[in-house]
Amino acid sequence: MRTEVFEVDGAGLYCELRGSGPALLMISGARGDAGYYTGVAEELADAFTVITYDRRGNSRSTGRSGAPMDLAEQAADARALIEGLAGGRALVFGNSGGAIIGLTLAARHPEVMAGLIAHEPPAVNVLPDGDPERGFFAELASRYAEGGAPAAGRRFGETVRGEGSYRWPDDLWRRFLGNQDHLFGTEWPGFAAFLPDETALKSTPFPIVLGAGAEDRGTYYARPSIEIAHRIGAPWAEFPGIHLEFLRDASRFAAAVRALATQMHSGGGQVPPQWSAGTDGQAI
Repeated sequence: MRTEVFEVDGAGLYCELRGSGPALLMISGARGDAGYYTGVAEELADAFTVITYDRRGNSRSTGRSGAPMDLAEQAADARALIEGLAGGRALVFGNSGGAIIGLTLAARHPEVMAGLIAHEPPAVNVLPDGDPERGFFAELASRYAEGGAPAAGRRFGETVRGEGSYRWPDDLWRRFLGNQDHLFGTEWPGFAAFLPDETALKSTPFPIVLGAGAEDRGTYYARPSIEIAHRIGAPWAEFPGIHLEFLRDASRFAAAVRALATQMHSGGGQVPPQWSAGTDGQAI
């Protein structure tokens, strides 16, 4: 692994790069830390150049201003990373809020993307009118206004299935707690207002796959993935486990990402170059 701070407009983004091969940018969700994906990135580094980063204003990245952030800025950061670290084109994986950023990136900057895997975007605005889970972001904003980040953070944790059943890495947990005010005070309005640009997503020149964990049926962050897939005519895939399965069982989750990302990179059945036969007839 190598690390660097990549300069974008108004921020320095802490990045980790592992492996070699086709570029795979992984965008984290709430509290925006590269450490969410450490285990998965190490598993996939034998086949991909895996790029993870702390999103603007989170953890080891700079750019925390206190002004509300919009998703266009988050997508622009991801585009800049692909242009600067991946030769201008990459597969993208995003979980939760990172999936929302990935969908925004796909709609606004399709030229830098080779494919998108959007895992459990909590895009509650696509749920039916009157659905009680459409109020998720408003409820958390109210709790933040009344009790600050600890109150909002506790409630957030209660809504995520499986949390408390496994241990987080200590360093990730410490950074995670330091990002709470940035999440609820700065990033929250952008995520709350998200609606996918269906027209743009339908016309992307690369594959998009929506997905959710097998243990997350019925949750506010799994149901929207099915609705978005229907709306844009994209395939939907079941992943193993829970919302943050990559923390609970990185190897299991990485196996699912590997299968999808390899298929997307290979063009739906063609043999990727790194697996093609050499002149002596042996696999490379």
